[in-house]
Amino acid sequence: MNIKSLVPWNWGRKNIPIRREEDHPVYSLQRTVNRVFDNFFEGFSLSSFGSLEDRMRSFTPRVDISESDKEFQVTAELPGMDEKNLDISLANSVLTLKGEKKEEKEDKRKDYYRMERSYGMFRRTIPLPEGVDLEKVEASFREGVLTVTLPKMVEAQKERKRIPIKAA
Repeated sequence: MNIKSLVPWNWGRKNIPIRREEDHPVYSLQRTVNRVFDNFFEGFSLSSFGSLEDRMRSFTPRVDISESDKEFQVTAELPGMDEKNLDISLANSVLTLKGEKKEEKEDKRKDYYRMERSYGMFRRTIPLPEGVDLEKVEASFREGVLTVTLPKMVEAQKERKRIPIKAA
């Protein structure tokens, strides 16, 4: 008598082949789909997206744009940056925010030395609506937050006519 024949979960099994994980149909399907996508994108030149190295060195700051009756306000989160590393320009009704972030951390102790560096560049372009008074645009930078205030011209500040909606 074989000891394995005494184990209840083996009673109904007779020489069932063991399937390896890589032979499983779901894994086979996944490999096939991955191969299709790899082959599809192989012929395209993705240089317009920039190289992987360029994408790793750049970052995109979060930008909020708000509007009141008298002005537009653009707020950008730029933690760890100085105002001397920022460039703000306005041309052809487009606001451009550019900057470069350079950060170095050095830690010297008795038993080790660590130096970390991180760099990143960004460029955000924001199209502006008609009616911005370009001569009165102001920018301020405080605690890593850039705020650009774009006052509206007097003509653009006039009230808009509200159109009522009728239910059908």
